[in-house]
Amino acid sequence: MFHIIKRGISTTTSLAGKKNFRKFLLYNKRGTRIFKQQRAADPDLYPDMPIDKRGVRDTGVTIDGKFIEIAEKIPELVVPNLEGCKFKPYVSYKAPDVVQSEFTSQDLFNAVYAQKIINDWKTGDGLRELLDDFEVLLLPLLLLLDELVVDEELELLEDRR
Repeated sequence: MFHIIKRGISTTTSLAGKKNFRKFLLYNKRGTRIFKQQRAADPDLYPDMPIDKRGVRDTGVTIDGKFIEIAEKIPELVVPNLEGCKFKPYVSYKAPDVVQSEFTSQDLFNAVYAQKIINDWKTGDGLRELLDDFEVLLLPLLLLLDELVVDEELELLEDRR
């Protein structure tokens, strides 16, 4: 027996116009504008309905209920000025491939900060004073370490006898 598959049009109303709204994600859409303002002002007022940030990171921290903005957490888009540029926004498929290693955070540090640190060290603008302060703090520690090393060397000599 062969079954022939046919497509048909159903004329019955399976849901009678009702939709399953559980499958539609309606984040931050419930409530009036006043309700949303109250919830934003005091998130603990409605703990069962948190404000969904949808993957957006905060640009600061909350300390003792006060939000403190951190400038380093705000993304900065650096866009070059292309006025007078004679290049066109097209790269030919015949262009040679450019093979370049991954640009790591160490490379970024070397490109931005390394030369400034070297210049500060040579001129003594702040690093030498900072190191002098550390020497005052570290000197007792270094003396203690020297004593420990000498004690261990003496123990090793006694063990050899």
